[in-house]
Amino acid sequence: MSYQVLARKWRPKSFDTLVGQEHVVRALSHALDTGRLHHAWLFTGTRGVGKTTISRILAKALNCEQGVSAAPCGQCEACRAIDSDRFPDYVEMDAASNRGVDDMAALLDRAVYAPVVGRYKVYMIDEVHMLTGHAFNAMLKTLEEPPEHVKFILATTDPQKIPVTVLSRCLQFNLKQMPPGRITERLAHILEAEAVAFEPGALRHLAHAASGSMRDALSLLDQAIAHGAGQVLEEQVTNMLGAVGEDHLYAILDALAEGNADALLAVADDMEARSLSFEAGLQALATLLSRVALAQFAPAAITEEGDRALAQAGRFDAEYLQLAYQIAIHGRDELPLAPDEVTGFTMCLLRLLAFRPEQPGRNEKLFTPPTPSSDTGKARPLPSAAPPASSPAASATPASRPAGNEENRNAAISDAFAREDWRGIVRALGLTGMMRELLQHCEWAECSDERLSLRLSEAHRHLLDLNDRTTLTRIEGELARALGRPLKLSVEIGSTAGQTPAQRDELDRRERHAQAVSALEADPFVRGLIERFDASLNENTARLL
Repeated sequence: MSYQVLARKWRPKSFDTLVGQEHVVRALSHALDTGRLHHAWLFTGTRGVGKTTISRILAKALNCEQGVSAAPCGQCEACRAIDSDRFPDYVEMDAASNRGVDDMAALLDRAVYAPVVGRYKVYMIDEVHMLTGHAFNAMLKTLEEPPEHVKFILATTDPQKIPVTVLSRCLQFNLKQMPPGRITERLAHILEAEAVAFEPGALRHLAHAASGSMRDALSLLDQAIAHGAGQVLEEQVTNMLGAVGEDHLYAILDALAEGNADALLAVADDMEARSLSFEAGLQALATLLSRVALAQFAPAAITEEGDRALAQAGRFDAEYLQLAYQIAIHGRDELPLAPDEVTGFTMCLLRLLAFRPEQPGRNEKLFTPPTPSSDTGKARPLPSAAPPASSPAASATPASRPAGNEENRNAAISDAFAREDWRGIVRALGLTGMMRELLQHCEWAECSDERLSLRLSEAHRHLLDLNDRTTLTRIEGELARALGRPLKLSVEIGSTAGQTPAQRDELDRRERHAQAVSALEADPFVRGLIERFDASLNENTARLL
């Protein structure tokens, strides 16, 4: 007897054995049990999620000799004939190869005749989105008001291509992709029934590789059984799929927790020696990191490898796991840009090691620079980020400005003040924003031992309105710190006699621009370009470096 592949041998024969589509089964079962039967159903979903399987079960439920119900007997002649694809009143049409208006017209011509042996004529049109526009138009009337003995079942992987006039005439059911956990359970059940030895880790790899398709999972299971000579072992499955085993992933987490760069590089070397996919490795690492992060916040939600994920959750803080997850997914995107995949993967691992927030209870550094030979055997203290609060430097200068810079700044302000150089004072103050704009448009008016008066033109009165007394108080404090004595600052509105710092800056800018233009015009290379190509010099873009 010839071998029958697992995808066909273990195709569900009833709604009870169907996996992962409970929402569809519930609706169809209630409709069948109550007799509220629609004349057209549309099943949508990706490949291998059960569209054809549900169609055949629905056909058996409608034509079972025991009566219409959600639980066909599976033993009568009608049920056995539908299972073996020889029931004359159940027609499966492939719209990918029979997509024209003539094919649809021939089907509709046969639909008007009564069933041969069954209760209903059931037409199942697979990949219905492949029909032409004329074929869709030809079936509209019959699809809306078919004969009482005709039922239509449409199936598609791309419902967006189906006209809305067809969608409005059908009950639409969206079949979901199978979750990996359900696929794993189904594969384990099948292998136990087939008396095939297996390891649970191998089934998890097959379930993830199937990407939600039960048919793909069963096809991969067939391949794994053949690859393992009658056994389904994790190591053999990972080699077959080119997937990264969980031992590699947990070795990476162990190395990260210990700050061991050599162990990380050893994992990359081992993956390269086994010709494993580095892209799949980063994808699996991101999945594992998300599972560990989930174990921190919702331990009850962890179903796969729960103990190992919970054990890792206590070794990292939540901030680092979020950062590590981002590094892994971005590292996967950057693999095509790397010199080669192993380099990109290695750099991603080193990035995971280098960029990490401070871990609770851990103060050791990942890298300690070598000390000079004269200090061999002596510990070098780490430089402190700021002087102690009790030190004189900390009390004498602001925390944001080193003492040396403060002294130089005060000396520059005092020197400019002695020369009555208001522009020099503004530059030395180093203010920004609206305060700087106000001072830039003022000029030195008069000064005494305790008071400095500035004059602001009427055109820039708004700058004074935008700066309140608090701003002037802050400037007074900066000047008092530099001069060593208190100084009252006042700003009056009037006509300026001299040049304000802003006007002098504008004159300097124009002078530098003129020098830049002159330098370009005198340059032999630029002149040659202008003469040869009849070009012109855009003076607005000239800058003197």
